[in-house]
Amino acid sequence: MMGLGGPWTRTARAQSGQLSLIRDAEVEDTIRLYATPLFEAARLDPDSIKIHIVDEDVINAFVAGGRHMFLFTGMLFESEDPNTVIGVIAHETGHIAGGHLSKLRGAYEDASAIAILSAVLGVAVGVLGGGGAGVMASGQGVAERNFYAFSRTQESSADQAGLSYLNATRQSARGLLALMEKLSESELLVSSSQDPYMLTHPLSRERIQAIQAFIDRSPWSDTPEPPELIERHHRMLAKLFGFLKEPRQTLIRYPESDQSVAARYARSIAYHKEHLDEQAYATIDGLIAEEPDNGYFWEVKGQFLFEDGRYDESVTALREATRLIPGQSLILQLLARVLTERAAPGDAAEAVEVLNLAMRTEDDDPSAWMLLGKAYTLQENLPMADLASAEFAYLVGREEEARVKAERASQGLTSGTAEWLRAQDILAVTTPIEDDS
Repeated sequence: MMGLGGPWTRTARAQSGQLSLIRDAEVEDTIRLYATPLFEAARLDPDSIKIHIVDEDVINAFVAGGRHMFLFTGMLFESEDPNTVIGVIAHETGHIAGGHLSKLRGAYEDASAIAILSAVLGVAVGVLGGGGAGVMASGQGVAERNFYAFSRTQESSADQAGLSYLNATRQSARGLLALMEKLSESELLVSSSQDPYMLTHPLSRERIQAIQAFIDRSPWSDTPEPPELIERHHRMLAKLFGFLKEPRQTLIRYPESDQSVAARYARSIAYHKEHLDEQAYATIDGLIAEEPDNGYFWEVKGQFLFEDGRYDESVTALREATRLIPGQSLILQLLARVLTERAAPGDAAEAVEVLNLAMRTEDDDPSAWMLLGKAYTLQENLPMADLASAEFAYLVGREEEARVKAERASQGLTSGTAEWLRAQDILAVTTPIEDDS
């Protein structure tokens, strides 16, 4: 499912004008599959770049802070195949590799950049099928996002870099061209009605002509996309649609007459949201029977079972998901979430184990630290619970709370241990410096 550590109760979608980030193992793994070859072609470390999915029905994408890429669900839904999304990622990678963010000018731009970066951990974070991941804070308004109005020169430069990455990875630019041509049709709209992508990525006929010229000469322009990648793309979109849209909309878009895997996937989610349990489980179980080694199907079933209060069965399904997709942080967090809710003997210890495994790749995830604090509390290991709570508070910007928790943790931890030293680190960065003057 979509899980920042599990199907949290969605207290609210982001209010108007705010960014609402969502997380899901399958969606993120699929986008990462698209992006990694491009990052490598640009000589960027793929692990150093964070990709965020924004729940907003507009065509948009942007980069912030040099290492954060934001892709909007509206852009994903607009894509008919992986190539369109790959083209957008290639373009945004061009901005990162070109260092364009460092060239922004103006005090407002600088202030907005800092605001967006500080909001990465503070926007309303949701999970598909779930909700605000316990880290609910105000996001940034559309106006603050629009400081990414790069000059046409920078956009053209990012185009050329992105096209070179597509060439290096032997991929077509036709998807990017199709999106650009579609967007160019809206350039005549007044700015208040324009798609945000038009505000952040000003188009020009010359840019589109340059992309077309590249396609005309590239030997890879007619390279077909791998069928397995197309299928994976369709499943990702079906999952996104099922969790983000109303069940009625999902059942219209994916009617019973459509027996594709993607359509059945979407319908299973719609049935679950409508509390049609027999149909939901029959559908997801049918998919698992066809693909028993698909960890994402097991994950979705685990979420269904958890939300229906069937904790024992949920743990079984999620353990299978983690076996099939080892080390996937979000699935591990979902398993830990269920374990801490069930709280049977041994569950807290297992939750601590899987969360420590999850944080090998995502030690900057506030929700993982929040869950770890709960698991340690269940174990009655209060110093470690305080340390985890201090990490959580620090990551979400609550420095005073982080300082208090770290101080309390350090009093109960053995001096000189790695945990005690970490508590000292938190104290060092959260304790106000006294003014001797």
